[in-house]
Amino acid sequence: MENFEGKTTAELLTTHAAIMEELRGRNVLRSANNPTGDLAEYLFCAAFGWQQAANSVKGYDATDGDGTRYQVKGRRIHRRNKSRQLSAIRDLDGFDILAVVLFDDDYRIVRAALVPAATVREKSVYVQHTNSNRFLARESIWEVAGVIDVTDKLRAVP
Repeated sequence: MENFEGKTTAELLTTHAAIMEELRGRNVLRSANNPTGDLAEYLFCAAFGWQQAANSVKGYDATDGDGTRYQVKGRRIHRRNKSRQLSAIRDLDGFDILAVVLFDDDYRIVRAALVPAATVREKSVYVQHTNSNRFLARESIWEVAGVIDVTDKLRAVP
């Protein structure tokens, strides 16, 4: 691993930008945003052969050959922030299955699961000021009937 200690802030940001561009060139990332969400979509689509939806599609991120709609969420559990709260879910009826992946500080896969939309509706909380639903990918979610652990399948993606 490279030592960044002697680098200036500008040099570090330039390196970060170059890495992001390289990942976009490899089709791992689709946007210039935080890479967590794009990486999650890439991993699930690569692991299961799903078709990514266009960025403008509301309610889901990918579909499989049977037409099942997947909302994909990723969360990086950082040493400074251990929260497992996923980003806002705005349309609980727009998808059939929530595909969740949790990463560690270094973007290594900690856990991944396919969660039925009914479970998401049952376990999420509506937040009025954001007009969205909050869902936490707690460890207990992997024990809920109908939830499928796909951690090993995502870890197998090169």
